Amino acid sequence: MSDPPSGELVTKSAIRIPQRSLSWRFSRSSGPGGQHVNKTDSRVELTCDLAEIGGPTDSVRRIRAKLGDEVRVVAASERSQLANRQEATRRLMGRLDNAARAPRPRRPTRPTRGSVEARLEDKRRQSKRKADRRALGD
Repeated sequence: MSDPPSGELVTKSAIRIPQRSLSWRFSRSSGPGGQHVNKTDSRVELTCDLAEIGGPTDSVRRIRAKLGDEVRVVAASERSQLANRQEATRRLMGRLDNAARAPRPRRPTRPTRGSVEARLEDKRRQSKRKADRRALGD
């Protein structure tokens, strides 16, 4: 996670996320923690408006196609709000990087010899089964 002076986040795949596209919400987290969880708003909900992101055109198009117009990340695993903010930012950047990745092209492969032999054996078996059903005079 890098934080350039311009106030935007930049992911590993060069996607730029301006601060104005991020919306933060904080609430009380559930789970263990005793009195601390009853008093501290440590749960973080980060929403990113994907219409505002920048970067390589193909990557941005793939992100918008896969994730839609908005993506929401929730982090509540840590006791501190700061740690949950960092975790939410990390998760957001990871999701954007994964969505930006171009799918690997499929390389056509030949059927294995075993699969061809199994298919032909199955055809012989089916043919014999149908031949046994025919009347003797046919």
